[in-house]
Amino acid sequence: MALSDPVVAEPAADPAAAMPADWPALWEALLQDRAAAAIAAGAAVLCSPASPASAAWLELYQPLLNARRAPARSDVRPWVLAQLGQSLDGCVATATGDSYFVTGAHSLLHLHRLRALCDAVLVGAGTVAVDDPQLTTRRVPGPHPVRVVLDPAARLDGSARLLRDGAAPTLWLCDSRHAAVARERLASASAEVLAVDGLLDAAEPARGPDLGRAFAALAARGLRVMLVEGGGVTVSRCLEAGLLDRLHLVIAPVIIGAGRRGLQHPGPARMADCLRPPTRRLALGEDMLWDLDLRGPAGVAAAPG
Repeated sequence: MALSDPVVAEPAADPAAAMPADWPALWEALLQDRAAAAIAAGAAVLCSPASPASAAWLELYQPLLNARRAPARSDVRPWVLAQLGQSLDGCVATATGDSYFVTGAHSLLHLHRLRALCDAVLVGAGTVAVDDPQLTTRRVPGPHPVRVVLDPAARLDGSARLLRDGAAPTLWLCDSRHAAVARERLASASAEVLAVDGLLDAAEPARGPDLGRAFAALAARGLRVMLVEGGGVTVSRCLEAGLLDRLHLVIAPVIIGAGRRGLQHPGPARMADCLRPPTRRLALGEDMLWDLDLRGPAGVAAAPG
C-alpha cells in the first residue's frame, strides 16, 4: 500500500532533525519557486546549497520544479512521478494487508515533501479502502495537493476520510457509467466526482482502466505535476502503460515473505531489453531511495501517443 497516514503509533525517530542545518531555508526557497513557476517559464533557479547533503536533496526535487515550468505537453497529460515503498523482497504489505510500517519515518517525511511540490496526488481505491489515508502535507510546510482517488467502477462506499474531511480539494475519479452511484454515495460530502468517458472498456472491463484517459482528464483540470502514491497495482499499471516520467522506489531493510506485491512489470523476454533507466540513490534513514528517470536513455522508450 502507499506510505499513508496511519491510525496506530508511528515511528519515534525525528527525521527532520537529521536534515542539514541549511535545509529549512532551502525548502522555503523550493516552495517559493513552486509558486513562481505558475507564472514563469524556464528552469528553476535556486540559491546555491551550503552543504553537499543539501545539494543532493535539491537535485532530487529539482525535476518537479522543472516539470512545472516546462511548456504544456502535446500529449495532453501531466508530468507524473510515482513513489512506492517496499521491502527487500518486493512487498508493500503482509498477506493480511498490514503495511505499518514498511518504510521508516524519513521516507514518510520525503513523501509529504513530494505531495507539497505536486498539483495532485493519486491513489487507487484499494489503498483508500485499506489505509484510509489523508494525503495531506501536515508534516511539512507547503500546500496540500488535490487528492485523487482512482476508482473506475465506484467500488468505495463513500465513507473514506479523504472524501469527507474537507482538508483539501478531492476528486473521486470513475467511469462515467458509474458516476451516478458515486455521487449518491457522497451525498453532502465535500469531494467531487470526476466522470471520465471510456475509462473502463464496456466489452472487456477486466482489462483495467484506461489510465491515459484518466490522466488527460486531470490535465484538463490544470493539474500538470502529479504524484502517484500507490498502491502497488496502480503504480505498476502506470509503469506498464508508459505514463511515468520518474519513479521513486524506496527499499526498506525488511523481509516480509508471502506478502502483497509492490512494483510488478511484465517486462521483455530478453534481459538486454529490460529497462535500465538513469538512477541516483539517496539514503532515507535506514531506507534506500532509488530515483529512476524513466524518460532517460534505456528507460521507457517513449511517452504514449
